[in-house]
Amino acid sequence: MIRNDAAVLGILMVILAAIFYTATLPGAWKRFYNVIPPLLLCYFIPGLLNSFGIINGSSSQLYPVVSKFFLPACLVLFTIGMDWKSLGRLGPKALVAMLVGTAGIMIGGPLALWMVGLASPATVAGEGPDAVWRGLATIAGSWIGGGANQTALREVFQPSDRLFSQMVAVDVLVAEIWMALLIYGAGVSERFDKLLGADSRQIEEVKLHMDAESKANERNPTVSDYIFLAAAGFGATGFAHFMGEIITPYLSQNYPWLEKYSLTSTFFWVVTIATLVGIIMSVTPLRKLEYVGASKLGSVFLYVLVATIGMQMDLGAVADNPGLFAIGLVWILIHAIILVIACKWLKIPFFFLAVGSQANVGGSASASVVAAAFHPSLAPVGVLLAILGYAIGTYGGYLTALMMQWVSNN
Repeated sequence: MIRNDAAVLGILMVILAAIFYTATLPGAWKRFYNVIPPLLLCYFIPGLLNSFGIINGSSSQLYPVVSKFFLPACLVLFTIGMDWKSLGRLGPKALVAMLVGTAGIMIGGPLALWMVGLASPATVAGEGPDAVWRGLATIAGSWIGGGANQTALREVFQPSDRLFSQMVAVDVLVAEIWMALLIYGAGVSERFDKLLGADSRQIEEVKLHMDAESKANERNPTVSDYIFLAAAGFGATGFAHFMGEIITPYLSQNYPWLEKYSLTSTFFWVVTIATLVGIIMSVTPLRKLEYVGASKLGSVFLYVLVATIGMQMDLGAVADNPGLFAIGLVWILIHAIILVIACKWLKIPFFFLAVGSQANVGGSASASVVAAAFHPSLAPVGVLLAILGYAIGTYGGYLTALMMQWVSNN
């Protein structure tokens, strides 16, 4: 119904404002938001507008623009205030959870294909470019790394356009459902920590330390401060895009074999360089920009990003081939079970489970969203883990695809 992107952006901003306003109200609203985190509504309400045809998320240019400009700037503004000593106190559990999540995706793909194939052989059938395992290979790349890895594996295994379109729907919808569950879990993380037998005091200590330091140094920002924040965020974004457009053609021309590792993807380099610039700034006096609201401005960008991600959700998209949706659900369930078992055994807090999982399934944007749902200052943990996911996504996705090919042929 509404095709004008300016109008859609206005609607999204009003929705965000309404959510944040009602979240400050007492009484029934307070009880409601104790159950449903505000961030979850920022994600789902735009999705419902898209599902009911009020807006068209697939044809809108909002997400491409926001992801191109706001996402790198958001990563810089979150990363610039990184307290490396405090983050070091978190220990190796974040990395362990992320790698266990990767193993869960690699095991879950072939196992889900086999299980659904037993119940419905027609669902996993197909020959040549329409072989279902070829399409699932692109999901493996996406769920271990991100969009760049997904594109790389599409080029490697060449699924048909029709099959790939269906896989994109499964990828987006299942990943969004899982992300929504993790965001909800962030609001009740203490309960999950008790179930996992985990001690989250380290995370709490880091959050309290960051909060105390921020309050001790916080001051009212001036116009100059806002200019400096914009310069840091968008300056780094511009530099990342500039370097990405130099690096990508160079690698493509001189080292074309790197394409299968996603190293010829401009987006990969933009995210990587923007995060690196933010990390470098965090060990310079520019880190003081955090005291005038760097992470708060980053949070604004993040909520806009969440809304534009949500507006791409279409609940009816998988109706054309519900069997593929079943594979996606079983796959993500296996991933979740493996993560829960490992975190229970190693007593890893739910924060690491959630962020480690989303660093695989959702990439840098979603991982930082989930981490920020626990606390804005923890968003860099999600970014760093997602960068690792980009690095291993094509390798892990490739091996997963070979296993799914073997299952499909047998």
